[in-house]
Amino acid sequence: MPASTDRYQIAVARYFEAWNAREPGALARAVATAWNPLGGYTDPLADVHGHEGIAAVVAAAQARFPGFTFRLTGSVDGHHDTARFSWELVSETGDTSSTGLPAPVAGTDVITLDREGRIFSVLGFLDRVPTEA
Repeated sequence: MPASTDRYQIAVARYFEAWNAREPGALARAVATAWNPLGGYTDPLADVHGHEGIAAVVAAAQARFPGFTFRLTGSVDGHHDTARFSWELVSETGDTSSTGLPAPVAGTDVITLDREGRIFSVLGFLDRVPTEA
């Protein structure tokens, strides 16, 4: 079981590296490291496949919430090739927001991994979103 747990932890760490990469080249590299080339990302606001589509969704989220970063909340849970985890968007200073209010966006994602441990699919659920989203 520890090897499988490490596999999930590594995949989720790479996932957050991609979501938090700001420079376009670093973002492209992080997405390529985290996702299978045929991989996808689906949530209520997006449904994309391939590295370019995923990078575009990440860049759009970063543009929508400048000065914020994604972080894991709680632990990663998984079995077989599937893992789930929750996350939130926090200010880069570590606060949930500059006003001290709860994180503007929070969610839970379920990922499936390929044999190499890269993400093949993400099903994202948004637990909290701004009313204007």
